Amino acid sequence: MRSYDALVTKLAIIYYSATGHGTAMAQRVATTAESAGAEVRLRHVAETRDPESFAQNPAWTANYEATKDLPAATGEDIVWADAVIFGSPTRFGSPAAQLRNFLDSLGGLWAEGKLADKVYAAFTSSNTLHGGQETTLLSLYITLMHFGGIIVPPGYTDPCKFVDGNPYGVSLVSTHDNIHEFDEATGTALDHLTRRVVLMAGRLGS
Repeated sequence: MRSYDALVTKLAIIYYSATGHGTAMAQRVATTAESAGAEVRLRHVAETRDPESFAQNPAWTANYEATKDLPAATGEDIVWADAVIFGSPTRFGSPAAQLRNFLDSLGGLWAEGKLADKVYAAFTSSNTLHGGQETTLLSLYITLMHFGGIIVPPGYTDPCKFVDGNPYGVSLVSTHDNIHEFDEATGTALDHLTRRVVLMAGRLGS
């Protein structure tokens, strides 16, 4: 998965966010990963929609303006990494088309085996508790299995998982009021997922 002389786990956080919930979650993951000793690349998946098409949505426009000039995710970020945490909002029970398009662009790297033998996990958000969060994560993991990835879900490996209740990853019930923040249970679950991914990647690379 990585060279034997590498001492620090390399974590890529690759996410798509429309209205900013995923951006806030990704930033929390990055902060936690760095505190756990990982080298981090935080990369957003570039927006594919015409900004005019969501001009009437202030949150979507604000997030687009805040992130459009930041480094966008590429396949090289996955090749570089020992572990990858993906993030996507739920769209009808599946990852957003923008993230799906990014994954679909990785066929060449997949064919070369460059996406295999890495640790993967994910987070998501939806407007309602039963809005397809689990199916979004499971759908994403199917793709990562095709990569030859090593899925590291949180399971019920910490008491916090009996609070947020999602053994597959981390999920947020998103509202217009919590775009730049989230409840303590979600933050704690993100921290646990991140530390577990960094720990498992380190063990596999040792």
